[in-house]
Amino acid sequence: MPVRRPIIAIPARFSASASALRYGAEVMSRKIVESVYAAGGEPVVIHPYAPGGQIGDAEVAERLWFAEGVLLPGGGDIASHRYGAAANSSAYDVDDEQDAFDLAVARVALERRLPLLAICRGNQIVNVALGGDLIQDMDDAGGNHRHVTHPVKVAPGTLIADLIGTGPTISCYHHQCIGLLGNGLRATARAADDVIEAVELENHDGWYVGVQWHPEDTADTDPAQAALFSALVSAARDRMSA
Repeated sequence: MPVRRPIIAIPARFSASASALRYGAEVMSRKIVESVYAAGGEPVVIHPYAPGGQIGDAEVAERLWFAEGVLLPGGGDIASHRYGAAANSSAYDVDDEQDAFDLAVARVALERRLPLLAICRGNQIVNVALGGDLIQDMDDAGGNHRHVTHPVKVAPGTLIADLIGTGPTISCYHHQCIGLLGNGLRATARAADDVIEAVELENHDGWYVGVQWHPEDTADTDPAQAALFSALVSAARDRMSA
């Protein structure tokens, strides 16, 4: 009898429109879903329900009862009030309901030790959930990383170095990045301009990796990027069989 795929919960993204749909949509990157599936996971996209921009962690924990792992994907900017900053005119696609739900998912996944891979916005969400903040517009600090591929320097001896090596080339699309690191996080990869590109949690017995880039962009051709999804699914499978 076939072994069930580990279920990876992925919060949907709100979209004003989508092909073939008449009204607003909830969407997910096809490359994200395909990367999880190719790694052996069962991607399940969930509705980000947080009316009025508020949701309790207990309610989100109930929503995630079925998940063996979680992936927090990229998306629009996080509202600056979530980390105590004034608004910046460069922010786009800010949605308070999306923020509230994603932040609760991050807290619940970390609390329950659910294997968690956080990508781009997802990486920033976890940082904010742990008390960190963001650089709101990288143009103010030397330039953004929109539509950029570049190498990163990964710290040896880290989980991400074991997965992708110490000098991979990555695909980026972001104009914000981590500023002050959240509680327990440490930078494990940086770009040449010193932007934090990957983080891990210290003294945390769950599986967590956060990356600022988009590994799904090249996961179908680059084994190093595919390894991030494989590691998430492997950790989820271990949890499923525990």
